[in-house]
Amino acid sequence: MQRIRVAIAGVGNCASALVQGVEYYSRSDVPIQAGLMHETIGGFRPGDIEFVAAFDVDPRKVGSPLEKALFAPPNCARVFMGELPASGVTVQMGPVLDGVAEHMAGYPESESIRAAGLEPVDVVEALRASRAEILVCYLPVGSEEAARHYANACLEAGVAMVNCIPVFLASDRVWAERFRQAGLPIVGDDVKSQVGATIVHRNLVRLFSDRGVRLDRTYQLNTGGNTDFLNMLERSRLQSKKISKTESVQSQLDRRLDPENIHVGPSDHVAWQKDNKIAFIRLEGEGFGGVPIELELRLSVQDSPNSAGVVIDAIRCAKLALDRGEAGPLEAPSAYLMKSPPRQMRDEAARRALEAFIEGSPDSGESG
Repeated sequence: MQRIRVAIAGVGNCASALVQGVEYYSRSDVPIQAGLMHETIGGFRPGDIEFVAAFDVDPRKVGSPLEKALFAPPNCARVFMGELPASGVTVQMGPVLDGVAEHMAGYPESESIRAAGLEPVDVVEALRASRAEILVCYLPVGSEEAARHYANACLEAGVAMVNCIPVFLASDRVWAERFRQAGLPIVGDDVKSQVGATIVHRNLVRLFSDRGVRLDRTYQLNTGGNTDFLNMLERSRLQSKKISKTESVQSQLDRRLDPENIHVGPSDHVAWQKDNKIAFIRLEGEGFGGVPIELELRLSVQDSPNSAGVVIDAIRCAKLALDRGEAGPLEAPSAYLMKSPPRQMRDEAARRALEAFIEGSPDSGESG
């Protein structure tokens, strides 16, 4: 069976969960139905993914074998596959640009990202040398310049992209057209976790609407202890994340809420939570006869594994599009798997569109 050759930009917690998961689901004694939305996509199983290149800027990771770098500080993702086989991949120095927030210097080294004083590699040449087919972008939130640098490298090297962060590429008309003209698919933007705060919040506000309850106001407050939450303490890096999460929820409403009546976004870094993300969601509305109804929910998840199964599907959809000669943003996979896709859909409609895409149905809305 053909392998899917994948490069990773950002060897953090999400990358750790993804690589562990690929190995976990390649084991014959693991029930593959547990934890995955699709056992196969286009004939590809999770174990058919092969990691061929990786980029980071932290001196504790650059120059190390990928299977070692995944567990280097400040990574704190749950270890469920501690013994990973040798990958043959050495983490290469990527461009720093805006990938490391200045405020990180004020936190202990064990918790935050540092930039190595090394010359970055030529990402285009590195992608070509590895013969990567797909690049997964796992850079920190707010890495606008760095994410675009990798996107440009993909276009030049002929590599598809899965954009897991809230830098708007697949959902931006100019970037979408550039990928289309290059004959390359892109899935994005900003990964929507398997059962995370965004997907739960979307379904709750939709439930209110479907059951005739007028939603008046809502919030989603999130805390966590990983470097993602530490990075987002710099509020200037949060703008795209707040837009992505807020619009993802707003898109499910028949009547948009005024900005003062909706708050969605990361709230604080609690170091001892590590990779445990806790979300507090509240909805207030009016039901029959104008009688008030309120709903509060607390969700606790391991943040990085919660997104890894979604990314495994995104990678396989990108590979399927490559094999079919489809280019540009993949609307159906992006709508179901990402918070800020080119076209928002109701989640059930997005799920049906994704299944149609996988089956090769013309109803999937994809174009070559």
